[in-house]
Amino acid sequence: MKKDAKGWNLFEIGWLVLFTAIAAGFTMISKDSLFGFTVFITGVLCVVLAAKGSLMSYVFGMYNTVGYAYLAYTNGLFGEVMLNLLFFVPMNVIGFYMWKNNRQGGKLAMRQMELKGLLLVGAVCVSGCLLLGFGLSFIQGQNSPYIDAATTVLSVAATFLMVWRFKEQWLVYIVLNLFTVLLWVIRMLEGSGEGLLMIVMWSAYLVNAVYGYSIWNKGAKEAAA
Repeated sequence: MKKDAKGWNLFEIGWLVLFTAIAAGFTMISKDSLFGFTVFITGVLCVVLAAKGSLMSYVFGMYNTVGYAYLAYTNGLFGEVMLNLLFFVPMNVIGFYMWKNNRQGGKLAMRQMELKGLLLVGAVCVSGCLLLGFGLSFIQGQNSPYIDAATTVLSVAATFLMVWRFKEQWLVYIVLNLFTVLLWVIRMLEGSGEGLLMIVMWSAYLVNAVYGYSIWNKGAKEAAA
C-alpha cells in the first residue's frame, strides 16, 4: 500500500476516519457520554499504532486503560477493572521501554513464536479462563463471569506477547475481540448506556487485529532474514 511521508497508508487513514465518524455518530444518536467517546478514540489510536509498531501506542494506551477501567466498573465488570488498573497500567510503562530498546533501523524488531510455544499459550489461556471465571462467579454484582474471565486472561496473554514483540499476539487479540464484543452485546441488552459505543470500539479492534497480524507477519519475516 502506498504511504505518505509520515508512514501512513490510505487504508490506515481511511480506517481511522471511518470508525471515528461512526463513534461520533453513535455518541450523538444514543446520547453516550463524551468521556466514553474519548476512551474509544484513544483506544483506536492505540491499536492502530501498535499494528505499526509505534511507541506512541503506549502513550494513548495509558489514557484508554484508565478510562476503560472506569467504564467497566460502572457496568459491574470487575475482572476488566482489575485487569486494566493492576496489569495494563504498569505494562504500558514496561512495554514502552521494551519496544524502545528493541528497534532495528528505527523500526520495531518483530518476532515469530515456535509452534510448541503457541500451544503452551493456548493451554494456559484455557485453564486461566476456567479458573478465573469460577472465582468471579462468587463476586456479588459480577456480570457474565466466564466471558469476563476470557477477556481478562486473553488480554494478559496478548499483552505479554506484545511486549515481547511476537506476531502471535494478534491471533490472541482476534479471539479476545470476539469475546469482548459478545460481552458488551450482553451488557447493552441489559441496559448499559455505553454498550453500543463499546461494541463499535471492539469491532474496530477486531478489524485492526486482522490487519495487525498481516503487518507483523511480514515484519517478523524481515527481522529473521
